[in-house]
Amino acid sequence: MKKLTLSLLALITLFASCNNDDNPKNQEPEVVVNENPATFKEISSISIGGEGAAEITAYDEKTKKLFTVNNSSTNQIDVIDLSDPTKPTKISKIDLTPYEGASNSVAIFDGKLAVALESTVNKQANGKVVVFNTTDYSVIKQITVGALPDMVTFSPDGKYIMTANEGEPNTTYTQDPNGTISIIEVANNYAVTTLDFASFSTQLSTLKKDGFRISSFAISFAADVEPEYVTISDDSKTAWVTMQENNGVAKVDLASKTITAIFPLGFKDFNTAENGIDVSDKDDKVAFSPWKVKGMYMPDAISHFTINNTPYFVTVNEGDAREYNAYSDIKRMKDVKLDASVFPDAATLKLETNLGRLNLIADMGDTDGDGDLDEMVSFGARSFSIWNGNTGKIVYDSKNDLDKKSQEFGTYDDKRSDDKGSEPEAVVVAKMGTQSILFVGVERSDAFLTYDVTNPAAPQYLQTVKTGDAPEGLLFIPASKSPTKRSLVIVSSEGDGVIKIYQPDLK
Repeated sequence: MKKLTLSLLALITLFASCNNDDNPKNQEPEVVVNENPATFKEISSISIGGEGAAEITAYDEKTKKLFTVNNSSTNQIDVIDLSDPTKPTKISKIDLTPYEGASNSVAIFDGKLAVALESTVNKQANGKVVVFNTTDYSVIKQITVGALPDMVTFSPDGKYIMTANEGEPNTTYTQDPNGTISIIEVANNYAVTTLDFASFSTQLSTLKKDGFRISSFAISFAADVEPEYVTISDDSKTAWVTMQENNGVAKVDLASKTITAIFPLGFKDFNTAENGIDVSDKDDKVAFSPWKVKGMYMPDAISHFTINNTPYFVTVNEGDAREYNAYSDIKRMKDVKLDASVFPDAATLKLETNLGRLNLIADMGDTDGDGDLDEMVSFGARSFSIWNGNTGKIVYDSKNDLDKKSQEFGTYDDKRSDDKGSEPEAVVVAKMGTQSILFVGVERSDAFLTYDVTNPAAPQYLQTVKTGDAPEGLLFIPASKSPTKRSLVIVSSEGDGVIKIYQPDLK
């Protein structure tokens, strides 16, 4: 009888625990689907306007809505019902004109929409983050951040909002605000800490030696630094921030709110067969060949992932120039003076069917200071790269694979050969089952490519997928948060204002 009483008691206790709302075991189990990451197919699309209409998109799991930056002819966030991903429908908009800012980026966490706004009164003035409720679009908070916040994101735990504040100069270079990073504590009434890079100016010689770039026209070190994009580790303790024009990545400790390191990214050698590039838009062909040229990585977007407790960040190495009335750092190769001892075949190289059309960084390459170029340095690496998140050391570079795969797919744009090739623009790494899958958007080839990066030192190519015109934003929605309980990739393309939705096949 005693044993029976104990058994009944155990059953009662088990029943109670299973019906206890505070018990994590009572939560809906995470959806596990056996999907093939090499089989993404378009399942729908929606146009929200013309050029510039679809830049960056964020998804709200609670309301099953997409929120998309639309800067075509209006200043608004478009709201799209995604409850049925095969039939996305625009249902509303959030007018941003009352906030005296133009949106650059959006992010969502737990029913909160954060919008990064650059000032429309004075682009060099401080910008702001406006936080909205995703249900009724009411304003929760407005927070002042640094100048020209170009990207906004929540930490995975939702405790922080971060912005990369690019701080571009005006066209006459009479104003050049410091590039900064803002860290906003959500639970602390959205208290903000904005950090600049002035303290790193004493490290300039070492940073430059390792490939960090400060423009010859710079007002100051802190003003010349231009943060572009942010990714935050899964434990919400560390952030990595690209500084595109400077060819570097900053490492940030969120708890102490300090920039702990700058990682110079160095140079890529295009004078090897595996790194060979197509350099002319006037030769009526696509030929990936070695050239005596270096590329500065100059990454745009950044993502991260962890394998065996080691953090990695991934960059897409677009390259970017400074083009202002007072100063431009672009020069055609045919217009530069080359050192005759280094380049005895300079006349041949300068032909437009060879290197003559290639855009070079105008104030780099004169290593001995005698007025001619001893090396040629171009914009971008035409690749994605994987770096160790602790040390900043390169683990893998995709060489010329993005351009070659685009050519094989039939979307390589030869008119961009003299500039930055396929122009890798967007990147996200996501978990699909046991695999870490990388998605990279190539702006000039109108496509995204997928790779399995479960082994960071040896990624495996999976697929190339056609997108809209000039894909700007890539968003991955895991199956556990998707309306269909299937993984989705959302691509927003600023060239045609079209959002496309993709889903993989089951294995």
